[in-house]
Amino acid sequence: MRDLTNEIVELIRRTSSSLPKDVEDRLRTSIEKEAPGSAARGALETILKNIELSRANSTPICQDTGTPIFYVHYPVGWSTIQLRRQIRAAMEEATKKSYMRPNAVDAIYDKNSGNNLGGDDFPYIHFEEVEGEELTIELMLKGGGCENVGRQYSLPENTLGAGRDLAGVRKVVLDAVQKAQGQGCAPGILGVAIGGDRGSSYIKSKEVLFSEMGTRNDDPKLAALEEQLTKESNELGIGPMGFGGKTTVLDTKITGLSRLPASYFVSVSYMCWAYRRRKMTVKGEEVMYD
Repeated sequence: MRDLTNEIVELIRRTSSSLPKDVEDRLRTSIEKEAPGSAARGALETILKNIELSRANSTPICQDTGTPIFYVHYPVGWSTIQLRRQIRAAMEEATKKSYMRPNAVDAIYDKNSGNNLGGDDFPYIHFEEVEGEELTIELMLKGGGCENVGRQYSLPENTLGAGRDLAGVRKVVLDAVQKAQGQGCAPGILGVAIGGDRGSSYIKSKEVLFSEMGTRNDDPKLAALEEQLTKESNELGIGPMGFGGKTTVLDTKITGLSRLPASYFVSVSYMCWAYRRRKMTVKGEEVMYD
């Protein structure tokens, strides 16, 4: 099987140091909505300068290079054992090259591994076998600040008057945005999962963040709710980095899951403005990066 370690190191470098075009474009559009001379506009201007410098110097966009989350879609015949070894070797090398900050801390003994490898669960790697000949590896780096403001609700949530319906979902998601304030490094992107159990709901709320900005759910009800939540979040006045303004949320992504009759979970994964996600595709000898 082909050794892709160096190519995965490059994927990590690109993800850590260069935001996708759709994210940068949305940030540039948002700056025009903020008043000249305002703290909100100043924050966005600083963010955009940081994006340009990081790309030019191949340095991390944020000092917190986040939890590495890999989604690997592999053809029949590829070895997931070998792919896991290559991803972990690439992560260790990328850390040596300072594309990644050492982030894997043993929660029991409070010891940093120094190489971003922590047991079998850090980095997180999800494998899915697919038809065809192409191998794709997607990577998202999710910072700790925005991870800290993620929330999960069990409906009904009587304190918010949120029942077991989409109106209730709307209430709890807006509550999550209100509670995050500037601590999630706004402007943020919301990943929302409705249903599932506690574990699968959180996983899917992050998984939906792999899709491009502006793409809507195929279900018209959920697509309308995505648009509504983005609009109403921006009416809260929190603004970039919590300084006030019109740009609190850049986009909202929602996915619906099956649930048990006794449970109705809504999970909100908040992604900060440093929306770091990239993909590499391997087809024959060719390797392409998005």
